[in-house]
Amino acid sequence: QTAQTQIPDLQLSPEQERVRDEILQHFEQKSTVLLHGVTGSGKTEVYIDLIQKVMENGSQVLMMLPEIALTTQIVVRLKKVFGNKIGIYHSKFSDNERVEVWNGVVNGDFQFVIGVRSSIFLPFSNLGLIIVDEEHETSYKQHDPAPRYHARDTALLLANQHQAKVLLGSATPAVETYYKAKSGMFGLVELMERYGGAKLPEISLIDTRSEKKKNKMKGDFSPDLLDAIRARLEAKEQVILFQNRRGYAPYLTCEECGWIPECNNCSVSLTYHMYRNELRCHYCGDKEGMPRVCVACGAAKLKTMGIGTEKIEDELKIFIPEAKVQRMDLDTTRKKFGYQRIITDFENGEIDVLVGTQMVTKGLDFDNVSLVGVFDVDRLMYFPDFRAHERTFQLVTQVSGRAGRREQEGKVLIQTNNPQQPLLHMVQEYNYLGLYETEIQEREEYNYPPFSRLIRLTIRCREKPLRDEATDVLVERLRKKLGTHRVLGPEQPVIDRIRNYFLKNLLIKIERDNPNLKMAKKLIQEEIILLITQKEFKKVQVVVDVDFV
Repeated sequence: QTAQTQIPDLQLSPEQERVRDEILQHFEQKSTVLLHGVTGSGKTEVYIDLIQKVMENGSQVLMMLPEIALTTQIVVRLKKVFGNKIGIYHSKFSDNERVEVWNGVVNGDFQFVIGVRSSIFLPFSNLGLIIVDEEHETSYKQHDPAPRYHARDTALLLANQHQAKVLLGSATPAVETYYKAKSGMFGLVELMERYGGAKLPEISLIDTRSEKKKNKMKGDFSPDLLDAIRARLEAKEQVILFQNRRGYAPYLTCEECGWIPECNNCSVSLTYHMYRNELRCHYCGDKEGMPRVCVACGAAKLKTMGIGTEKIEDELKIFIPEAKVQRMDLDTTRKKFGYQRIITDFENGEIDVLVGTQMVTKGLDFDNVSLVGVFDVDRLMYFPDFRAHERTFQLVTQVSGRAGRREQEGKVLIQTNNPQQPLLHMVQEYNYLGLYETEIQEREEYNYPPFSRLIRLTIRCREKPLRDEATDVLVERLRKKLGTHRVLGPEQPVIDRIRNYFLKNLLIKIERDNPNLKMAKKLIQEEIILLITQKEFKKVQVVVDVDFV
């Protein structure tokens, strides 16, 4: 069945047509365009229209999504239009299934591939267009093992080799990407109204600190949030609750002496999982049974601290027993179709409340969700990372975008200890430009990306003194070659031992407009090789991460 016979399905609104025409105009001069469209503005329809045009010209198309599991819905929509011409490529597939897609691309069976970051390495011969949807997503960056590439940046390189075009789409673009669009390196097209006249949900802040003082909190829920959930369930509508932490509680502690159980291989506290009644390390997977008494002082006063998705699910079942609650995080979606099953159940109304980690923030489109609740937003905001504010804005805006995507207006409730925080007011007003302006000023002042390139060197060793010695030698040499102001650290990361390797970080900042960037990278590489080939440092490893996210 050819794509032509199915086209009548797709009718672009006048606004979408304007956007498509603007994108095509930009493509005449520029190879990359950023489509900045609010959540629910109908970016997918614009993509489909462009994909059809490229395929009619006989070229190949690659559409990248942050996590394919989250894209079950998009895949279904695209299959309706393109039938069997689509190849789907992601990590939950077996090797045989992947080989099939690989061969399909070579033989020309699949003119259009939709996949996760690794799909960038498929053997394309005649690529015309690469679409990177939700381009701000951190899951486009590979951390371990090497190669530590960023799929968005690799897409620009691949497109350059094929003389193809790249379309980046996002409701909350990465600050670096928006900077490039503003400075004219990329084309910029904005789509600022939701499809079909749907309104953006109203966002309200709940001051949990004052609620706690009045003793009104029920577990981790404020009365307002519980009332809102009840009201939505009575109206036969659905709710999404977002907490970016899986497990029941982040850690256990002894009320007598303050002891906290830690992992034997990593320097992190163990997370309590009530479902299996065990303590688990989210870094190396090590697990141990739940202690009955404190290992340090023998007191039987162990208390769980903090909240994870499991605890929220559990409390909700106590406060609103009639609600059908389901959790969506790494623990419940490990199996191949675990993810799809939860989404299908939610779409069919078999689940009232979906509690999840950032999985629930991405690209899902449910007609009946009218309320989104956000927990623990402060932990996201004050995370020690120069991108913490940008990330918080992206996550909360994305999860808010899941509410009220049709006629009824959605509502978002954010629980915070600090409702005066300016960032939260920008979130409330969907003020991306406000966020961008403050971020870009700050980054220019402290010379962070997009004004510099950051290279992180992680020195790993099973022996702590050897790690320190090797780090000092490397720092000394790099400072001589690159200048003291460019080599920051050394610094112990927040988690300085993982799988029995002790870690230390060095940060190298190189100005973006520095003509000797290639030279600097070569120098760094030479110094690393010099270090690890020294006899006394044979046990030391150095991990390089360029533009780490």
